[in-house]
Amino acid sequence: MTEMTLEQASQLVNQIKAEIGKAVIGQQQVIHETLVALLAGGNVLIEGVPGLGKTLLVKSLAQTFSGQFSRIQFTPDLMPADITGHFMFNTKTQEFTVRKGPVFTNILLADEINRAPAKTQAALLEVMQEHQVTIEGETFKVPLPFMTLATQNPLEQEGTYALPEAQLDRFLLKVFINYPEHNEESDMVTAVTTGLVGDKLEISQVGSVLTPDSLQLIQQLTTDIEVDPTVIDYAVRIVRATREWQGLSIGAGPRGSISLIRLARAQALINSRDHVTPDDIKEIALPCLRHRVALSPEMELESHTTDDILLSILDKIEAPRQ
Repeated sequence: MTEMTLEQASQLVNQIKAEIGKAVIGQQQVIHETLVALLAGGNVLIEGVPGLGKTLLVKSLAQTFSGQFSRIQFTPDLMPADITGHFMFNTKTQEFTVRKGPVFTNILLADEINRAPAKTQAALLEVMQEHQVTIEGETFKVPLPFMTLATQNPLEQEGTYALPEAQLDRFLLKVFINYPEHNEESDMVTAVTTGLVGDKLEISQVGSVLTPDSLQLIQQLTTDIEVDPTVIDYAVRIVRATREWQGLSIGAGPRGSISLIRLARAQALINSRDHVTPDDIKEIALPCLRHRVALSPEMELESHTTDDILLSILDKIEAPRQ
């Protein structure tokens, strides 16, 4: 496919959503936000307790566009070379050859990323930002499209290492995955315990909707979605407000404004619109900004969340008339 219309692209993305839904029961908001980040060419940090289908979601996503999938289980003894790869000496040829690590893939699952120390976490910085890896001074490109989906458990903090600000800023979105609704959990239990031995992940029913090349076409089409200057100004005003808002000790940087517009374009494409509206900005603002700001100590003591503060900002910042 060399050309694609906006309507075709929107239909394909919604088909991807439907295919993922065959394996992942419920979690529609998480699926939607993950697809928005994929179209915008960004990475996602998924936070939730174990057993909510994070791995199943990522594997299903890769299957929908026939993409390569790799998983790294982050542990305290994981080394940077275990992620990126290394040069090794071949005794037969008497030459050094590169052994590429698991980052050379389309969809990378960095499972429990906060279980590895900062040095190991930093091994992902280059590939997340530039889609390339430097090994012993030599640069290698990873396959495109490329996306990192990292997970972390919000409950178990013992033996974990908080992600540094530079690492957090590389994630386009921070998504919360919550417990399913009662009926969704019942459907899940029925699906997993019928005709399957153990609790292995079942993605055989997930079909391939498009190819990596056609997905890149959709990503390129996303960048062409029109954004009115007043909408850009609205996004910038929201982000700038986080830097001086009472209750926040750290505000979002310029990358927050850029990310809002990138994500809003993807929102518009999914909805088959050739332009961004202020509502697109509002709908994606929380997952886009919640990891780029920090609460003041007083707000933490009062059990407020960053989402609470961001909602108050969205309520106060006037949106342009459509």
